[in-house]
Amino acid sequence: MSANGATPASQGAFTASVTAITSAFGDPTRRAIYLFVRGVDDGVTAAEVAAEFSLHPNVARHHLDKLAAGNYVEVTMVRPSGGGAGRPSKRYSAGANLPDDVFPVRSDDLVLSLLGKTLALLPDDKAAAIAEEVGQEYGRAMAAALTGSDLATGQRSLRSAMQSVADALTAHGFAAHTEKRNNQLRIVNNHCPFGDVAIEHPVICAVDRGMVKGMLKALYGDADVSTTESLPQGDTFCATAV
Repeated sequence: MSANGATPASQGAFTASVTAITSAFGDPTRRAIYLFVRGVDDGVTAAEVAAEFSLHPNVARHHLDKLAAGNYVEVTMVRPSGGGAGRPSKRYSAGANLPDDVFPVRSDDLVLSLLGKTLALLPDDKAAAIAEEVGQEYGRAMAAALTGSDLATGQRSLRSAMQSVADALTAHGFAAHTEKRNNQLRIVNNHCPFGDVAIEHPVICAVDRGMVKGMLKALYGDADVSTTESLPQGDTFCATAV
């Protein structure tokens, strides 16, 4: 416990919280865009935001996607009116209010501990497969929240998709960032929201890997994903290589 009475786990959660909020609202233009979106009941498009703030549409879209990654705005796909031809467009609308606590998705130590003990009764490979499958399902749902469920895969570069994955993970408590090391791209998580339960039951780390795999498949396409560092292995952070 530190001198101020905070445990390492609580300090890590606080750091992750600050990282998520700063990532979403550290830019004054992004804050203004968020307030603009909240003031329009039926949502806005990137083009409308670009016109309102005199931005390039790609810049406006970048700000909106950052807000979507943190679940501060919601994304829906709207098809052209009248049933005409043309690609559907994204509309961004205000999501729930800013979180009063840390993150919209929180782990429950009791449930996680029960999950870990249950998986421990299975052969290691079977337990890891189940945990990763659950992570993939959740990852696909996270990606759909970012893009709208109608968006086809393969429309982003791998680097861009990985950045979106890292942003989404950060919003869910992982304090994640992307980096390139030894000519390999990877996502590094500086905080694990599963806490000590993951240390006690390392199979839960397969959930993280599955989340990355599920989001990447939805945003980019199939990619080889592997865990290279993890807290249960004695490392100081968790890393997933792609």
